[in-house]
Amino acid sequence: MEFLNDMALFVEVVKARGFRHAAEAVGIPNSTVSRRISALEKAIGLRLLHRTTRKIELTEAGQIYFERCKRIVDEARLAHEQLGEMLAQPSGVLRASLPVDFATIYLAPLITEFARRYPGISFDFDLTPRLVDLVAEPFDVAIRMGNPPDSNLIARQLANLACSLYASPPYLEQFGEPSHPADLAQHECLGFRSGKISTWRLHNAAESVEVTVGGRFQLNSIGLIRRLATLDQGIALLPAEIVAEDVALGRLRRILPEWAGPATPVYAMTETRLLPAKTQRFIEFLRERLSAHTLA
Repeated sequence: MEFLNDMALFVEVVKARGFRHAAEAVGIPNSTVSRRISALEKAIGLRLLHRTTRKIELTEAGQIYFERCKRIVDEARLAHEQLGEMLAQPSGVLRASLPVDFATIYLAPLITEFARRYPGISFDFDLTPRLVDLVAEPFDVAIRMGNPPDSNLIARQLANLACSLYASPPYLEQFGEPSHPADLAQHECLGFRSGKISTWRLHNAAESVEVTVGGRFQLNSIGLIRRLATLDQGIALLPAEIVAEDVALGRLRRILPEWAGPATPVYAMTETRLLPAKTQRFIEFLRERLSAHTLA
């Protein structure tokens, strides 16, 4: 598509009324301008300019070509400027797939802040546990918790959320508070349903342990695990961000505070690296807000 650049150069030559001034305007040697215009004429098969030692004049074909090219160049320049404005103040509909519980419990206030910052963006959110098809479905981005599956999608890590142990004060009063991870085997533990025996891997500064845990509830919802923990049904291993309000209100208390579980990564998944401004700003915003919770 080099001829498009030569079209723009031809317009510049005509507007500057000569090769030298055009060369100065675009910052390339005068000889290069002359050579490229000659190559353009050869490609078209018509002379576009009458050249003299003092000036240039358009041929009849050159006049027609200039009028057409000028419109094309002006449209291209306008499109470029408009895209620049979009980057400065993005607009349009942002279509995103979000994890249900994380979005409802934690992302909602962040999304509200983002919406205030960018009033030109409107939102179409799909809260679902399923892995949407970013190629076949009309989503700009999917936010996912946990390690991303192997695929051709682009994964941008937003955070690593530290997981700790929590239980309600009434539960601890009734069943006692564990003093070591091994004690968890004697407690009701609210496990994330995986179809196999639940094993919690915990670590502190000095050691790592694996504890086989069990309980009456096996769930696939972080939100329900959190809610059942506040209702005195057992011990939960959850990111601090999910239970922050419950801890602040005294509904849950962190136990075994020197121990932590594996961090839960959060990713923004997109089909391509070439993103519209609305999507790029959304990902950057979440990364900025969530980075405070990223572990080294």
